[in-house]
Amino acid sequence: MGQILQTGTLIITLDMAPGDQAFFDALRKKHFPAHANYLDAHITLFHKLPANEGSIPGILTKFADRKAITLEVDKVHLMGICVAYTLVADELKKLHEEMQVAFAPWLIKQDQQGLRAHITVQNKVTTFKAQQLHQELNEGFTPFKIEATGFSTWKYLKGPWKLLDKYPFLL
Repeated sequence: MGQILQTGTLIITLDMAPGDQAFFDALRKKHFPAHANYLDAHITLFHKLPANEGSIPGILTKFADRKAITLEVDKVHLMGICVAYTLVADELKKLHEEMQVAFAPWLIKQDQQGLRAHITVQNKVTTFKAQQLHQELNEGFTPFKIEATGFSTWKYLKGPWKLLDKYPFLL
């Protein structure tokens, strides 16, 4: 875990257990338009923090001193031209609220709101295509659980992201 100390925008995501990551990456690879799919599946916690804020690594290290979090994948959600799986966990909601307090001086309006945790598997398609996939994924859908295992920080590169650091949960 190194220092961020870079210019630009910092994104913080919640890491998934390897099997869960592989499952959602495969869905994303299959359904996301190839020309726009330059990210792996991810759970964004914060969209825009200052990449040069030196206190963020220490804050994340403290928040990572915890056990893994079990998340329930509770439904397939259609948002216009986007299809995502929504995630529910009281423990994650509470953790996010605590992180919002720690990051308060730097939060943009979007990051000041309550967390709507999700994993996008399709975006940037027509409404019709999104509706088709939503229907397909909903058929026989049963809620299931995945495991969150840590945080990652990313530098936003006007499209792609560059991994900066990982903060695995320690317990």
